[in-house]
Amino acid sequence: MAHTVGYAPGVYDLFHVGHLNILRHARSRCDYLVAGVVSDEMAQLAKGRAPVVPLVERLEIVRSIRHVDAAFVETVPDKLETWQQVRFDVIFKGDDWRGTPKGDKLEADFRTVGVEVVYFPYTVHTSSTQLRRALDALSGRGSRVEAPLSPPQTAPGTISP
Repeated sequence: MAHTVGYAPGVYDLFHVGHLNILRHARSRCDYLVAGVVSDEMAQLAKGRAPVVPLVERLEIVRSIRHVDAAFVETVPDKLETWQQVRFDVIFKGDDWRGTPKGDKLEADFRTVGVEVVYFPYTVHTSSTQLRRALDALSGRGSRVEAPLSPPQTAPGTISP
């Protein structure tokens, strides 16, 4: 019986249920799951911005997920080069990659070494991008930073709400 090694790459920034779903589904499709945690530098190159959560913390979070057997720091943009180091049989991606130039290239590259590309449903209602936007909005990023509000003052003998 063949032992199937799966690989689930991602930035895993602002870890959320979509990340958990990918890892859970990936583990159900292989015998041994390696999560590839993209380095800060690679995330900057790929997404044009650095992750909110530093690599060492993202790695610790992903390593702690019960569905993950091992975590690997991904430091090169070429997935075939990563395959040379990890030697997986199947790679898992969100289905937002399916039918895109990046997804087509991934499939073509991995066809040459016999690696299957499996797509899982992308969690549309939750993404790190959406979480980042919400954090930016809450923090007022891009607008003037204001001093924290002091507690409301009440007249003696009154109860504050």
